[in-house]
Amino acid sequence: MAGLVVGGAVSLFLYLLENSIAFVSGLPSWRFSLLPLGLLISAFLIKNLAPEAEGHGTEKVIEAIHFKQGLIPLRVVPVKLVATVVTLASGGSVGEEGPSVQIGGGLMSWIAQILRLDVYDRKKLVVCGISAGFSAVLGTPISGAVFGVEVLYVGQMLYDVLLPSFISGIIARIVASSFGVPSLTGKIIAISLDWKVVLLSILAGVFFGLVSIMHVEMLHYVESKFKRIDVLWWKKPVLGGFILLIIVLVFGTRYLGLGSDTIRDVLSGGQVPLFAFILKSFAMAVTLSCGGSGGVLTPTLFVGATAGSTLARLIGMDSALFGTMGLAAVLAGAANTPITTSIMAMELMGPQATPLAAIACVVSFVVSGHRSIYPTQILSRPKSKVFEVSPLSWGQNLFKVKLLPSKLFFVRYMRALRLKRKR
Repeated sequence: MAGLVVGGAVSLFLYLLENSIAFVSGLPSWRFSLLPLGLLISAFLIKNLAPEAEGHGTEKVIEAIHFKQGLIPLRVVPVKLVATVVTLASGGSVGEEGPSVQIGGGLMSWIAQILRLDVYDRKKLVVCGISAGFSAVLGTPISGAVFGVEVLYVGQMLYDVLLPSFISGIIARIVASSFGVPSLTGKIIAISLDWKVVLLSILAGVFFGLVSIMHVEMLHYVESKFKRIDVLWWKKPVLGGFILLIIVLVFGTRYLGLGSDTIRDVLSGGQVPLFAFILKSFAMAVTLSCGGSGGVLTPTLFVGATAGSTLARLIGMDSALFGTMGLAAVLAGAANTPITTSIMAMELMGPQATPLAAIACVVSFVVSGHRSIYPTQILSRPKSKVFEVSPLSWGQNLFKVKLLPSKLFFVRYMRALRLKRKR
């Protein structure tokens, strides 16, 4: 049921989005002046009709599961749909998966209430809505199914929801495909494993982990700056629109909208400007912080793919390989979903190169520390004992995480070696 309902709803959302973008794209060059107006309309709709639709979608569904017994008001669905269409059609730099997930979660929460399910089953059905929305919009049903059970906690997966999550994700993708929704596709890469490429994958994982940190901190930093601006609410989207117009004037239109064309170019071996990933991260942060509506996952895929392309140019490697690795690894570090992204890499570029992408994903996941583009994630288990976790300060003010270099194996080993020499 979740797959059928969410697959159909997401298909409708993407149909409206595609036609709205096509209509605005057909306008003369003055269409970019619609940016401030589009962001203003989005902020107005959310503020007055459904404040729960604020943000990038997925984190609100996670919050509902953790803290609101899986209850999501039905009004969130149409408001999120319209606000996102307006934001993206006018040129806002956001994604389509966050609204798809929130639409899926909202519909499933509503249906669960109609069926009078208890809290446990209602939460499970909302998780199925997350998986169905992810699978329908990206066309990666296996990683979409795993995403729903991995994204809620850091260090824990909900295995009791795995079967229904798989079913809903696969059915949702079948429904979306029947309506002509395209899937994210990559280039099948044939590569032999040897020590050199494995070492490069580890080093690439470190780089992608640092890019993940930059991406998450960029979003949080820009959000904090906009919150501190003490002006009437309608002035913030107008300001954000003018900032994005400046980016258009200086760097072109590549960093507005979904950026799907750029992602496809990178996955097929194309090249992009060296610092495209930084500009996209900033454009996304501005759009969401000033009142725009949309997801963070598609921009994160853009950031990862272009960062991989940049790294490939610098070290003289295959752009398609490192672009796909970056797409998966930056998402792994930013969303704390290494299993999902490793499977996504397999779905995009085939089995031979998957071990390299999986290495990069796990390394990026560790390097990024306890940060997240989804602040409502709950830390269930630290990534390593070198992180000291204190209650009441991280992710919805639940935990505080501190790095303890003294617990690193190398540091402990050298200390023990010095003590042995002294004796």
